[in-house]
Amino acid sequence: MKQINSGAAKPKTGMARLMELAATKKPLMVSSVILSALASVASFIPYIAIYFVVREVMGAFPDFKNLDLQRTIGFGWLAFGGILLNVLLYFVALMCSHLAAFGTLYELKVNFASHLAGLPLGFHMLVGSGKLRKIMDENIEKIEGFIAHQLPDLVASFVAPVVMFIILLGVDWRFGLAAVVGIVIAFTIQIKAYGNDGAKNMMMNYQSALEDMNNASVEYVRGITVVKAFKQTVFSFRRMHSAIKEYTRMVIPYTMSWENYMSAFQTVINNIYLFLIPVGILIGLHTTDYADYAATFIFYLIFVPSIASVLMKIMYVSTSGMQIIGGVERMDEILNTPPLKNPQRPKEISSHEIEFEHVSFSYTGQEAQALTDISFRAEENQITAIVGPSGGGKSTIAHLIPRFFDVTEGRIKIGGADVRDMRSEYLMEKVSFVFQDVFLFKQSIMDNIRLGNQSATDTQVIAAAKAAQCHEFIEKLPEKYHTVIGAKGVHLSGGEQQRIAIARAIVKDAPIVLLDEATAFSDPENEHLIQQAFQKLMHGKTVIMIAHRLSTIRSADKIIVVDKGSLMEQGRHDELLEKRGKYSDMWNVYTKALDWKMDRKGIKEHV
Repeated sequence: MKQINSGAAKPKTGMARLMELAATKKPLMVSSVILSALASVASFIPYIAIYFVVREVMGAFPDFKNLDLQRTIGFGWLAFGGILLNVLLYFVALMCSHLAAFGTLYELKVNFASHLAGLPLGFHMLVGSGKLRKIMDENIEKIEGFIAHQLPDLVASFVAPVVMFIILLGVDWRFGLAAVVGIVIAFTIQIKAYGNDGAKNMMMNYQSALEDMNNASVEYVRGITVVKAFKQTVFSFRRMHSAIKEYTRMVIPYTMSWENYMSAFQTVINNIYLFLIPVGILIGLHTTDYADYAATFIFYLIFVPSIASVLMKIMYVSTSGMQIIGGVERMDEILNTPPLKNPQRPKEISSHEIEFEHVSFSYTGQEAQALTDISFRAEENQITAIVGPSGGGKSTIAHLIPRFFDVTEGRIKIGGADVRDMRSEYLMEKVSFVFQDVFLFKQSIMDNIRLGNQSATDTQVIAAAKAAQCHEFIEKLPEKYHTVIGAKGVHLSGGEQQRIAIARAIVKDAPIVLLDEATAFSDPENEHLIQQAFQKLMHGKTVIMIAHRLSTIRSADKIIVVDKGSLMEQGRHDELLEKRGKYSDMWNVYTKALDWKMDRKGIKEHV
C-alpha cells in the first residue's frame, strides 16, 4: 500500500486520498460500487410502478368496472420486485464493501504500526501516545467505516439524484421544473454550509482539539493516583482542564452556527410539495385532460417526499466525509514523517568507544539549541558520568547516542564510525538502556525480561534476574517468573521495576550501556541492590551514566559537566574538585544536602 508519495508526485488529499485508500481492494470495491448504483436505480422502480397504477385508476374513474385489474396487479408486483431487487443488490454491495474494508483496515494498521517502528525513537518522546492511539484506534477505524458504508452510500447519493431528475423531468417537465427549483435551493444551502473554508478549518481544529484531549486524558489517567492523593479534580489538572475548555470554546459556537443552515435545509427538503401546488393549480386551470392531469399531479405529490431522503443521504455522506478526511490527514501527517535513514553502505564496528565531535542539537520547532558544540570521548570498558543541573542537556546527550534524534551539527562516533553510517537495527543491538521511567508490559516477568533478547533461554533469563538482584522477590510471586504484571493485583515497587529493567539490559548483553537517572527515586535498600546489579551490568562495557546523586559517580573514569547545553569541564572526581569550577560547586551543595537534618526545635517554634 502506498504510504508516502515521492517528491515528484503531488500527494493526494481530501476525497481523492480516500478513493486511493479504498482502491487497494479494487475488484471488491468496483463490484460494490456497481451493485450500489444498480440498487439506487432499483429503488425508484416502485415509484414508476405507482405512477402507472395511478394512471390505470384515474383512467377507469369513475367507472372502476373498466379497470384492468390484471394490469394493475402486475404493476403492484413490479413495485414489490423493485423493493426486493434494491434490498438484494444493496446487501451484496455491502458484503463486497465490508470485505474490502476489513482488508484495507488490516493493511492500514499494519503499515501504520510498521511506519511508527521505523521512526526515530525521539519522535515517540515528542508526540503524545494519546494522539497516536486516537489515529490508530479511531481515525483508521473511520476509514474502514467509510469504505464499508459511506462509499456505497456515496455512489448511491450521486446516482439517485440523476435517476430522480430523469423521472421528475420525464413524466411532466412542468411539475419536474417546480421540484427542481426546491432541490436547487436546498443544494445551495448545503453547499454554503459544507463548502466554505470555515467549515474545513473547523474540522481541522476539531481533530486537533480531540487529539489534545486524548493526550491530556491519557496523562490524567496515568497520574490519577497523584491527583487523588492531593484531593485534586480534573479542574485543577491544568492541561486536561484547558484541553476541555478549548474544545468546548471551539465546538459550541460552531454547532450553533449550523442552526440557521440546518433549519433552512430541513424546511426546504421536507416541503418541496409547496413548490408543486402553485404550479399544479396553474396547470389545472388550463388543462383539458383532467384524468391525465390528476394522475400526474397525484404521482408528483407521492414522489416528491422521497427527495428529502435522497438529499438527507447526501448531507449524511458529506458530514461523515469531512470527519473522515480530517482523520486521514492526521494519519498522513504521521505517514509523511520521514523514517530513520539507513545508509546504503552500512558500517560495522569492532570497538565501542564513543566520541562526540562538536555536536550541536536543537529540537524540532525550537529555536534555542539544547546542545552547543559538545566534544568529549567515552573510552571503551570505562564509566563516563554526565552531571549538571536539570535541563542542562544530560539526557539529550544520552538520547543522541542511539539516534533517538539526529544531530544538527557535528557527529557522534562509536568505534570510529558515525552512528548515521550504521543500520539502526545494528546500532540498537550495541546499546542497552536503563532509564529513570521504567515501562513494563502486562506480560509475564519472564517475557518482560526476555524483551532484551528474544532468543534468550529461560535459564539465561533467570541468570540475568539473579544478577540484577530480583530473583528473590520474583520467587515469592504467585506464579514466579510466569506471573503477569498488573494481573490479579500483582504490582511491583519502583525499585523492583528498576531491577527488572536492569535484568532486561543484562540479558541483552550489549557492549554499550546508557544509565539515565536509574537510581533517582530508589530508597536506600533498593539503591544498594540496584548498585549491585549495576556491577554485573557494567562489567566490561562502555558505560554512560547520568546521575543527580554525585556520590554514585565518584569512582567514574571520567565525569562530564554540562550546563545550559554546553560542556563546562571534564575529568576525574578529584581533578574536578581541584579546579574549583562548576563541579566543585555542585559537590559542595550536594554534601551540604546530605548533612541536612530536620530541626525538631525549629518545628515546634513554627507550630
